[in-house]
Amino acid sequence: MNNISGLDLNLLKALDALIETRSVTRAADRLGLSQPAVSGMLARLRDVFSDPLFLRTQRGILPTPRAEALAAPVRRMLAEIETLLQPAAFDPATVQATVRIAATDYAQTAVILPLLRVLRTEASGLRVAVQPVDTRAFPAQLEAGLLDLALVTPEMAPETLRARRLFDESYICILREGHPAADALDLDRFCALDHAIMSHDGTRFSGATDHALAQLGRTRKVIATVPSFLVLIELVRQSDMIALVPQRLSRDKAGIVTRPAPLPVTGFTKIAVWHERQQHDPAHIWLRQRLAGG
Repeated sequence: MNNISGLDLNLLKALDALIETRSVTRAADRLGLSQPAVSGMLARLRDVFSDPLFLRTQRGILPTPRAEALAAPVRRMLAEIETLLQPAAFDPATVQATVRIAATDYAQTAVILPLLRVLRTEASGLRVAVQPVDTRAFPAQLEAGLLDLALVTPEMAPETLRARRLFDESYICILREGHPAADALDLDRFCALDHAIMSHDGTRFSGATDHALAQLGRTRKVIATVPSFLVLIELVRQSDMIALVPQRLSRDKAGIVTRPAPLPVTGFTKIAVWHERQQHDPAHIWLRQRLAGG
């Protein structure tokens, strides 16, 4: 026949077993098949290779020169196929690669900076390229392989993407050191003070805090909106304005004091999302575990 369509992996495994055991019975035992089944496979092998392959003797079967010539290539081929079926090995200590992550201003500080500290000690050859999140484009960027991960909130992520929850975040009020309201920040004082907020495009003058105030029939004075939490914190540090920021961004900030908000404000959940094509990649799995603190 000499046609590859007549050859499958099971036939190659049978040929390897027959060459090594030189017995149809022992080959059948090794393969977990019946003796007639292996005899049938041998008949197909003879047809494929246009050669008897084995001759019967008193001690079993004797390979022909053609079978002996096939022994090493078949063994090598089976080993290579076995390797293909094994998960790709990943060693963070030796990896040399670049991972591309889209992250909001908040996530760059709260998630990326801690991740970089981990990578310096565990995977120093793994480079991280961070870019802002384009809310309309990032799903297509993940699908096209232009991004490996995006750090967003559940509301931003389409259901077609894989996702992992990283943590829940809450808000806290920040004021400059020495602010006259630092020790007496009740709801009335809170509403009377000048506020600054963060909006991604720098245009919105209301947010989650204003929705919470509206439930109480109250309002506040928002006099500045900026597109960066880091700029927002610096603005508060240099003025009498106050702001609500995610707690993770308020830690260890010189010149800033924190106080609980005088009303409950809904926080948010930060998630990592990726395309299905990356789901089983060992390096990607390792990175996702590190992002989640694993």
